Amino acid sequence: MATRQQSRQQAASAAARRRKGKRTVSEGIAHIRATFNNTTITITDPKGNVVAWASAGSAGFKGSRKGTPFAAQVAAERAARMAIDMGMRSVAVRMKGPGAGRESAVRALGAAGFQITSIRDVTPIPHNGCRPPKKRRV
Repeated sequence: MATRQQSRQQAASAAARRRKGKRTVSEGIAHIRATFNNTTITITDPKGNVVAWASAGSAGFKGSRKGTPFAAQVAAERAARMAIDMGMRSVAVRMKGPGAGRESAVRALGAAGFQITSIRDVTPIPHNGCRPPKKRRV
């Protein structure tokens, strides 16, 4: 009984060691989701597994400052630093959303040392889907 439990624990610890090993990924995809309120940058490997991510909120910005281009730039630099530590060198950029941080996030990824292979806009466009929110009366 005890030997079976010990062998299970050894197998679990071996699996944990394998999982925690530092992955090296040379190329990946940077998904930039820029909304009016926040900007999220997720860097994945070509299969779609997340390598690194950052957002304006996780970079320390609060409230309306999260939607600014500078906040998107800081978030992109943080995500890029994490991905470069994993050995990533080139990224294909996929942007989504109408936010102010789109271009500044792409510039920050390039300045961080990534070779940008392509930039695609993958913003979903409705074919007359949901009713939009009512116009604001200020």
